[in-house]
Amino acid sequence: MVQETLLKPRVVRAPEFAPGEWLNTERPLTVAGLRGRATLVDFWEYSCINCLRTLPYLREWHNRYGKWLTIVGVHTPEFPFGREKSQIEMAVHEQDIRYPVLLDNNFQTWDAFANRFWPAKYLIDQDGYIRYQSYGEGGYGEFERAIQTVLRDREPNLDLPPIMQPIRAEDRPGAVCYRPTPELHTGLDRGALGNPEGYAGGAPMLYILPKERQRGAFYVSGAWQAGEQFLAYQGQTEAIIQLPYEAVEVNAVFSPHAEMIERMLHPEAVGVEIWQDDRPLSEAIRGADIAADGRVLVDRPRMYNLVRNPGFEAHELTLRVKTRGFAMYAFSFTGCVRE
Repeated sequence: MVQETLLKPRVVRAPEFAPGEWLNTERPLTVAGLRGRATLVDFWEYSCINCLRTLPYLREWHNRYGKWLTIVGVHTPEFPFGREKSQIEMAVHEQDIRYPVLLDNNFQTWDAFANRFWPAKYLIDQDGYIRYQSYGEGGYGEFERAIQTVLRDREPNLDLPPIMQPIRAEDRPGAVCYRPTPELHTGLDRGALGNPEGYAGGAPMLYILPKERQRGAFYVSGAWQAGEQFLAYQGQTEAIIQLPYEAVEVNAVFSPHAEMIERMLHPEAVGVEIWQDDRPLSEAIRGADIAADGRVLVDRPRMYNLVRNPGFEAHELTLRVKTRGFAMYAFSFTGCVRE
């Protein structure tokens, strides 16, 4: 049975892209200039786990439909380092993104689309109308059916491939998605620091780990200083981060130095030792960014995959850091498994 994808009526025209730097194209693109072709606009951020998990589908759609469909990645930064062109260029290379990417550093295109989420996808038809949109992960089959519907609006007899099968096991029918620990930010803006001392504005603070620790917060020991979006280590010996959580995977946005971009510093990579439940990480659960010695090597600001449990489980991570200036921005968690 063929599932029919319901599209929006042709009422709302897509707004124009705001001025900005472009990657993977010799000249800036415009919505008006793309008339006659379908366009998929993807708002993403290179340190966002949900964005990174959608990219394999976007890459495949680019390969499948590039003759009739233009994909435009709009990179709108969540953190200050996301405004640096060199960081986005590295991410585009690492993620093998071959379609054009607009650097939306001032949120102008984001605001023009009245967008509020990372990731968010907007499908624009050949006449410039927004026909379908999707927020967050999932719904890939439905979105691809929408692409095919829009393409066949113009060419009804177009020979298109079958809808692609889910790439990951947790995207397939039968997968179960539990509610993991919510994303935890570390800075003054929406910070989830659980220590009784709380934040000291922008001043350094010496913290002691409390004995009682609850999920939904992170805890630290040692000297730390908060910025709007980060917490940076300011001590001289060893600091500890405790992270109780419920999830399948744990990811973190780290940087070798909170002010690396602003000061144009290039510090040595920072090694952070990771334990789970008072034990070193076993090979079976080490995240993609964990080395054989159980450390994550933080060499630039980005997202790092720390732990991959076999199922949805409750644990506590212990992170040990000794390098002054090391900064953490956020922890994120996934909860989908195929049982």
